[in-house]
Amino acid sequence: MALIEVRNLVKRYGDRTVLDHVDLDVPEGAVTVVMGPSGSGKSTLLRCLNRLVEPSSGSIRFRGKEVTGPQADVRSLRQGMGFVFQNFALYRHLSVQDNVMLALRKLRGLSRRQAEERALHELDRLDLGAQRHHYPSQLSGGQKQRAAIARALAMDPAVLLLDEPTSALDPVLTRDVVVLINRLYLDNVTMLCVTHDLFLARFISDQVIFLADGRVQAQDTIENLAQRTDDPRLQDFFGRGRQAS
Repeated sequence: MALIEVRNLVKRYGDRTVLDHVDLDVPEGAVTVVMGPSGSGKSTLLRCLNRLVEPSSGSIRFRGKEVTGPQADVRSLRQGMGFVFQNFALYRHLSVQDNVMLALRKLRGLSRRQAEERALHELDRLDLGAQRHHYPSQLSGGQKQRAAIARALAMDPAVLLLDEPTSALDPVLTRDVVVLINRLYLDNVTMLCVTHDLFLARFISDQVIFLADGRVQAQDTIENLAQRTDDPRLQDFFGRGRQAS
């Protein structure tokens, strides 16, 4: 059984359909990457999974349980799906350590000492312990990314959702993210990553889901998708990466 199972997922904004009967599975222990042209619904899909955006219809099952509808425990769902935002979403008035501790105190009810121990564990794991008392304005883009990931991992989620994790980073820091994600993979962290970055996808993905016009058009390894010639959209999107490599 997949960790996340999505069936016939639809999201509409008025007359505009952003997600059109999307089906996909996210296997446990794997890195699944969602790619596609701008406006294809990638980030909306990620937000629907943990109910930051309400689906219009369809089914999302997480750990075998339906998580759509009014009876779903959204708070519990979001603790199980750690979300790393594109713009990091760190609180500017809090130190790195306090950013990581906040949800542990408010949602998990840990004591300050327990939350601090957990936060330091994750910050050290991501080589950010020395910056624990720094504020976001004192961090580089790569350090902000690691702080955001540490905050999500501190809640011990079953899956980490990453929305365009390299969009604000230069090529050197992008390589650092590749190394970091592969370290988490070796620690058996399940990840679902939305990205437009072919370099990132090539080095982290077990499988790639290609989304266009709000629909899943293909699902395969990035190598196989790059060789596909039957769909001009796939050839254009992944062929560019092949020519550049």
